[in-house]
This record gives sequence, structure tokens and C-alpha cells, in this order.
Amino acid sequence: MWQESDRYPDPRIVVMDPSFAKFRVLGSVERLYTGCRWAEGPVWLGDARCVLWSDIPNNSILRWDEETGGVSVFRKPSNNANGNTRDRQGRLVTCEHDSRRVTRTEYDGSITVLADSYQGKRLNSPNDVVVASDGAIWFTDPPFGILGNYEGHVAEPEVAAALYRIDGQTGALAMMADDIPGPNGLAFSPDEKILYVVASRADPREIRAFDVVDGKRLARGRVFIDAAGGSPDGFRVDVEGNLWCGWGMGSEELDGVRVFNPAGAPIGHIRLPERCANLCFGGRYRNRLFMAASHSLYSLYVNTQGAPGG
Repeated sequence: MWQESDRYPDPRIVVMDPSFAKFRVLGSVERLYTGCRWAEGPVWLGDARCVLWSDIPNNSILRWDEETGGVSVFRKPSNNANGNTRDRQGRLVTCEHDSRRVTRTEYDGSITVLADSYQGKRLNSPNDVVVASDGAIWFTDPPFGILGNYEGHVAEPEVAAALYRIDGQTGALAMMADDIPGPNGLAFSPDEKILYVVASRADPREIRAFDVVDGKRLARGRVFIDAAGGSPDGFRVDVEGNLWCGWGMGSEELDGVRVFNPAGAPIGHIRLPERCANLCFGGRYRNRLFMAASHSLYSLYVNTQGAPGG
């Protein structure tokens, strides 16, 4: 049974390397909501002071309000939405499993389809998404949502699992890589010179790194983190280049968020009672970590800020 810690700092925040101590504040992990079937894809909306996140099997996007602490349904049906982010104009960008597309929610609430096919063939089930400073939208497209009827519907893949880029000016869709086993979570380094991507079907799971050339192509792909028993899923990067990774599967000690420094060394861990699928930074100063973990949404104040674009 979940209970907030009475101790400060919260013993659930584990310092694996002394360098992580500076990122810990005298706060505790808070459970903001529980009752999801599989929580994913949180995104902070600063102008509305709220978090949106997906409950994929329940076919909904939920909303938690900072002022009241209340939770409501933002969108249902959501086409089994998964990853969410905002573009540089503040519009919601969403990956949808059931409709096999990436969409943008306009200011008036209407939906614009940004990508649903590649070279005349339907996408698989777009999973996670980030937006670069040039307005380009990068997303992963594994087949996870069409493998069963729980997070989408059964269908045959028409294209290889791949990583894509939607040009911010022309809207043109380009395949960036199709050799990542199970491409999943992704994020840029603060200077956008490196793109990190989870290879969730590598054994063991990996986070791969690519050099970003002119913002439009990738080079020098390599294994950045060997998960070795863990299971990275969605993640975000802070302004100092640390990777805050949804983590879990295997044992209770692994459930939560694992933090890696820019060299790929593990420095900290936030223990949660559930596997964490994805996270985002939010709050007025982007120093509040929101964690979508299996059935629940958690938060923790940290002594850093999320990098833009997540």
C-alpha cells in the first residue's frame, strides 16, 4: 500500500553516485492519481498549469490540475494515445496507436493529422515524440499497438519499425533510421547535437545515441547505455544533460526512474512501487518531475530543470 514518506529527504531517492546529491531537494515523492490501466506519455502545459497523460488501454488522455489537484478526462476516445509533447507554438502533439498516426491539437481543439503513412503504406503505431528547436517533430514507430487488441487493434505491419522526422517548415516525412530494435522513447541532448533513442527490443535493452547533423540526419549510431536487467522506456533530459529514464521490470528495486549523467553512468534512482513508463518536467520552473508509472501518476521536485522540447 502506497504511503508518502514522513522523512526528508525521501529515502526512495537513492544517490548512486555523489554527483547526484546536488539534484536532490528536501521533498518527497507524491502520488497524484491512481486508477489507470497503463499510464504513459505525460506532458506539462504551463499556460493551463496542468499535466496531460495517456491511459492507453482505457483509450483516454487524462488531465491533472496543479491548482486543485483534480483529475478529469481531457479526451476520450483518444485513439489509444501514447506519447505526447508540445510543439514550439504550444500545441499538443500526440502519438495514436489505434489510428496509427501523429496528430496536432490546434488552438480551437480541432485535430490535424501530421503523419499516418510513409511512401503510401500505413505507419505501425507511433509511440513517443519530441520537437526540436527548428520545429521538426521526431517520433518512433514500433508495432507494439498493432500486436494485440489491448492498446490498439491487431493489424499487419506495412512498414519496418523506424524513427521518423516531420519537417517543421514543409511537413515532409522522412525516415531517419530503421535499424533500431523496437524504437521507443527518445530525447535530445540540451544542445540538440545528440539524439537518444531506446532500443526496447534489444537484448538487453539499450539506449542508443546518434549525432544529429544539420538537424536533419543522423550519424554515428552507438550504444550509449546497456540497461543490463533494467527496462528503459520513455525518458527526458535535463538542462545539464542528465537522462531521467522510466525504469522497471524484473524486480521491485528496479521500478521507478533511473538517472544517468551525460557520460552514460548511473548516478541516481527514484524508487516507485510501480514500473515507470514515461515522465516529463513541469511546474513554473520546469523543476517538478511528473512520472507516469503503470497505474499511477507521481511527482517529485528536483534541483534541476527539464531541457526544452520534451
